[in-house]
Amino acid sequence: MDTPLIVTFLTVIALTVASAFFAGSETALTAVSEGRMHQLEKDGSRAAAIINRLLAHRARMIGALLLGNTFVNILASSLATSILEDRLGRPAVVYVTLVMTLLILIFAEVLPKTLAIARSDRFALTVASPVSWFVAVLAPIVGAVQSAIWRLLRYFGIRPEELETIEEVHDEIRGTVFLRHREGSVERESRDMISGVLDLRELTVSDVMTHRKNMMTVSVEQSAEEIVRILMATHHARVPVWLGQPENIVGVLHTKDMVRAVLGNREAFKGLDVRMMMAPPWFVPETMPLDELLDAFRHRRSHFALVVDEYGVILGLVTREDILDEVFGTIPDEHAARSQAGIRPQQDGSFYIAGTTPIRDINRAMEWSLPDEEATTLAGLVIHEARTIPEVGQRFAFYGFKFEIVRRQRNQITMLRVIPPDTARTAAAATAQN
Repeated sequence: MDTPLIVTFLTVIALTVASAFFAGSETALTAVSEGRMHQLEKDGSRAAAIINRLLAHRARMIGALLLGNTFVNILASSLATSILEDRLGRPAVVYVTLVMTLLILIFAEVLPKTLAIARSDRFALTVASPVSWFVAVLAPIVGAVQSAIWRLLRYFGIRPEELETIEEVHDEIRGTVFLRHREGSVERESRDMISGVLDLRELTVSDVMTHRKNMMTVSVEQSAEEIVRILMATHHARVPVWLGQPENIVGVLHTKDMVRAVLGNREAFKGLDVRMMMAPPWFVPETMPLDELLDAFRHRRSHFALVVDEYGVILGLVTREDILDEVFGTIPDEHAARSQAGIRPQQDGSFYIAGTTPIRDINRAMEWSLPDEEATTLAGLVIHEARTIPEVGQRFAFYGFKFEIVRRQRNQITMLRVIPPDTARTAAAATAQN
């Protein structure tokens, strides 16, 4: 084998290695975990800092790598064709095309990109420094090419992307967490907590408040002994106090303050004025976002508020624990009954669910996807879809689920039987076979 052929062969091999470097670097740097790179940079990783700078100008980085990859591939094919054409004649073009296609496809594209996908973070950290140098050298050329491309695209109405909105960023985080959970790398509890934090800005006070119908209140006109008995029986730390009518809340009574006043003193009930022990009530609108309410709780050093509508009418109350439940899930205390979850599975695959159970709690517990945009509770969802207050025994089918009204008290649906889609399909198939 003569010297020119050997030199050409070695040059083609070197150019193929360079092509593999460019292809693998592009794949690794576009697939790298940006969150992990930012954390590694905070921990002092110089390579991670370089990657973050490259990703800040992603288009310029990809342009430089594509330019380098295209150049070496064309050069390798041209050299191989020129040296073999003198020896094989015109058929050399066919042979070089077949050989270079296989060589580039296997060793310069598939192999490095597969490795980059399998070890994206490690690959990216390894190539960060040389890629940064290469991008800096080609920056003027890439900039000119990008400028020409965007001028051309403007004729088709396409403009550079704007900054991502908060909603898009949150959707990306949420999608990543759910994907990792499906792959098994994120536990369900962690997925629910992260999703709960992201949902805070989308939820309002009305989504988590305790409705006034379920509020425990006392009257300022009740005797001190009677109020103490009520407080000791409810296990609530704070109770709203009303005057004249339940909607007229005039204060909030702390259970511990009441207990301190009467503890160890049998005569304490005599002359005890509840008005002197009340804290002024704090009212918040039902449309207040939960993240703002959480900040307000922090600044006021409080975790109890009364919810009012646009007319100032009391709708219910909300506590800091209600917000934490949205993040961590409901954590029952030692006094809570086991049935408070409101969901009872049946042997036939259906579920008896209390009408007041929040839809979000049901979705979180059962991994369902019932909509909660128009209603907060399960009963509210059925009423919204039925456009009426159903009677006991009526059945409905929405979103693939079947709902049966089991119990109703006046105008309130208190218990429903829910058949999820899988169970409903199984039952329908069994009926069809019979």
